[in-house]
Amino acid sequence: MIPLLGAMGGTGVVLLVSPWLWPTRSPGHVPRPAWSSRIAHRLARAGFPRMAPGVFVAMSGVIGAVSASLALAVTGLPAVAALSLVAAGCAPWAIAGWRARSRRQAVRGLWPEVVDHLVASIRAGMPLPDALASLAEHGPAPLRPGFLRFDERWRRTGTVGPALDDLKAHFADPTADRLIEVLRMARDVGGTELPTVLRDLAAHLRQDLALRAELEARQSWVTNAGKLGLAAPWIVLALLATRPEAARAYATAQGTLLLLGAAGLTLLAYRVMLVIARLPEDRRWLG
Repeated sequence: MIPLLGAMGGTGVVLLVSPWLWPTRSPGHVPRPAWSSRIAHRLARAGFPRMAPGVFVAMSGVIGAVSASLALAVTGLPAVAALSLVAAGCAPWAIAGWRARSRRQAVRGLWPEVVDHLVASIRAGMPLPDALASLAEHGPAPLRPGFLRFDERWRRTGTVGPALDDLKAHFADPTADRLIEVLRMARDVGGTELPTVLRDLAAHLRQDLALRAELEARQSWVTNAGKLGLAAPWIVLALLATRPEAARAYATAQGTLLLLGAAGLTLLAYRVMLVIARLPEDRRWLG
């Protein structure tokens, strides 16, 4: 087990310095692998767009190796060290997913404020492109970069349509898609009903947010209890593994098989719980 941990630690060090040893080629050369694109997308949604996927993988490997080394030193059980390696190595991926969900929920609650600002600007006589561009300064802080990008694209090209497409691609959000298509239709067709339509959209968004918040609050009770139920046996195992007689019992082939089987069942139960508790997300029908 010690040579394996040493090899993994060396691999982690190589991956850490790989961005400087082997710089990334330009986008026109070699396309990014699927696993790298998936990690980069998850990191961007979590608020870490500048972190390279290779560095993230290396960091996960180092964390897993350190955790496995500590578990092996404390318990002396290779099976416990292997489980600690997998659990700690996957922790950064899980934390990135949790941050991405938190950021998505926070941004989802800002869109009614954006709609209210647009309604106020349009009722004050401001043209639609100027109303959108003003959100780069007066809109919610997390959404300002997207509207600043719209302002720059619109003033550089002088056309609103491509700037709206660029704004839609930047946010990649179903609510943003609906709002942008409403604004596009209002600009192409014209009419005086845009403030009324926007007010109705804001009311619908607030009702949806209130309903989703209530469902998430009720589901959190069940999911938190389930997570505690899954973690409790492993906390007891960690305490028992510090005793020599328990460590000798788990060091046998039967004990190792029991630990691995319990870990597999725990992982399966956790995934089933997440699938059952997950609320349906809006799809980008207009994306």
